[in-house]
Amino acid sequence: MAFFRSVSYPATETVLTGEHVVLRAPSQQDFAAWSSLREESRGFLKPWEPQWPADDLSKASYRRRLRRYSREMREDRSYPFFVFRRSDGELLGGATLSNLRRGVAQCATLGYWMGEPYAGKGYMSEAVRLILPFAFVRLRLHRVEAACLPRNAASITLLEKVGFRREGYARRYLCIDGQWEDHILYARLADDPEPQIVMAGARSLFEPDTGLPEKETL
Repeated sequence: MAFFRSVSYPATETVLTGEHVVLRAPSQQDFAAWSSLREESRGFLKPWEPQWPADDLSKASYRRRLRRYSREMREDRSYPFFVFRRSDGELLGGATLSNLRRGVAQCATLGYWMGEPYAGKGYMSEAVRLILPFAFVRLRLHRVEAACLPRNAASITLLEKVGFRREGYARRYLCIDGQWEDHILYARLADDPEPQIVMAGARSLFEPDTGLPEKETL
């Protein structure tokens, strides 16, 4: 059945453009902005993420990260995006569809992070609204899952705002900041009733776009 085929798609050429944000795959030219934002936001991000390797922000580690991203995209296992502000190309954060399962599942896991200076301004809500059509239409997924810590009120608000439904509670589900932590489990199905995904003024979500400032184009 066609429904169960893998999708071969050049994600490195994918640009998702919304009213205020632009998403594209990470590239080598993003290292300085990425490492600076991650370092600046270290204390802000630490409670919500796995422990960082000692060399996590080094150029060598970033090159390994890019090689892994490239391999996983080729293998249809993961689709990473950096989130940029549309007005000036400033890097804001990142979001990834990972752990893709084809066959009878047609499912992926959504993860995201936002730099501290840009948190709480609605950028990630818009970014997730752009990723969902990519997941359901371009990748033909049936289901996108997400998990967050019970004390992460901002993430809970974001997921419910963009149409994810709470499905369960997993004990000691992921190792976060060195500790096994309980997580609330969320999911969004392709045919779920949804808030408006395509925002006013947005370009096509499924075509490559060249509307980024010149310094940020691939």
